[in-house]
Amino acid sequence: SQVQPSFSAFYRAGDPILIYFDSSSVLSILRQPVKMGASGLCVDGNPAGFLDSKSTSCTRIFANLSKSCVTDPALDAASYYRDFTVLKVPINDTVLHSMKVIYEIEFSGTRGIQSVSVRFKVSNISESSGLLQQHFTLHFWTRTLSHVLPRSGNPGYITGAPLLIANSGAMQPSVMSILRSEGDGSCSQFLRHTVQFGRNMRTGCKLSLSSILEESNCSYIQQKLYKALEGTNRTEDLAVTGSAHSSQAEEWTTILIQKCSVQAVNCTSCCMVPVTLEIQILWTKVGLLSNPQAQILGARYFYQCHPLKFLSTSTIPLTTVVTFTDRTEWPEPPRGQPQTHWKLPFDIFF
Repeated sequence: SQVQPSFSAFYRAGDPILIYFDSSSVLSILRQPVKMGASGLCVDGNPAGFLDSKSTSCTRIFANLSKSCVTDPALDAASYYRDFTVLKVPINDTVLHSMKVIYEIEFSGTRGIQSVSVRFKVSNISESSGLLQQHFTLHFWTRTLSHVLPRSGNPGYITGAPLLIANSGAMQPSVMSILRSEGDGSCSQFLRHTVQFGRNMRTGCKLSLSSILEESNCSYIQQKLYKALEGTNRTEDLAVTGSAHSSQAEEWTTILIQKCSVQAVNCTSCCMVPVTLEIQILWTKVGLLSNPQAQILGARYFYQCHPLKFLSTSTIPLTTVVTFTDRTEWPEPPRGQPQTHWKLPFDIFF
């Protein structure tokens, strides 16, 4: 459908995201299907809002699966990304050159959308089933540039602010995150909880092993589970203060990582896999008594493992625990109580 020509210099929160069909020279809107009514049937005309990250689910009904599988655009993965591009900013101008099209949308302030990507998970369904439930996710994120660093305090951490992490190789700061569960208790593939300074956390979810067990390789399964617990971004360093700069090595501390033994005890067909990640963080207050600043002393990733029998289970429960321990050592008072033998000036109470 044609979009009304109402444009601004950049996207604002809630604005519809514009797309352009090059073959037909038509502007339209990126849409995210939602359910309608008590039946929860899919409605495809719902526009996706800028900075409105959300997941939706809806149900589709088909009478002839073989025909719908070929002709129905809703069942064709290509219809969600092919033949159109996403406009960086909503201006009625010459369409920009080729850009990656994604449903994970990277934005950068008033400069608009920087990149978009789309990911699919398909499944075989039988002719006998008459219903198909589809899930749609739209996720916005921003890349942290070296000259625009996130801050969680200046200089000390503020309680509730995100914990800053980085990879020592690239030193590109980001925020520490842990597993997050979907509504059905499964581990989310896209969304994770942000670890907040000073706030203990505990999360749990169930991870599907159907695709992992196909490899039937212990080291491969261990690697996948470690990655699921830790996240896609490899974490090696933690910012000591809330305003740590990526170029200052002394403002970062290496995270100690304690993984499990590879071999399972008394089980020849088992694999020791991580099921719990404990993130232990020591911090202290430094500086003036009138304005102490919170900074981190050290951190450890401590994994607890459990023997897994191959092909004996389809899901595995994973748990993440975050604990903050205050190690502040307060100094002695600057002076003791007044003594009776002190000699004071004559007019001290004047």
